[in-house]
Amino acid sequence: MTGILSGLLPPLSNDWAWRAAFIAGAIVAPALIIIVAGASAVPFESPVPTPWLIIGGLIVGIGVHFAGGCTSGHGVCGLARLSPRSIAATLIFMASTALTVFVVRHLLGGF
Repeated sequence: MTGILSGLLPPLSNDWAWRAAFIAGAIVAPALIIIVAGASAVPFESPVPTPWLIIGGLIVGIGVHFAGGCTSGHGVCGLARLSPRSIAATLIFMASTALTVFVVRHLLGGF
């Protein structure tokens, strides 16, 4: 998703049209489901406020961009080919995840 979205930022890539259609579909499709089937068709309850979810998603997207891929890309494909960059990225992902869980559960009182 991050790679697709980054292709829509200046300078535009030559394949911007399918990227724009993909992002538009990812936004419009859930809205159409709610309109057609009703809000109860997509039950979603979270103890975390929506703004925090959005901020978290943006932070993850930025991290994916700077890491050159996501956890599954580095953890599955990169480790399988013994890429030093993927090994480092996977170790950093795991360490930051453990640290985040510790901070949220023990220092912030959990959600």
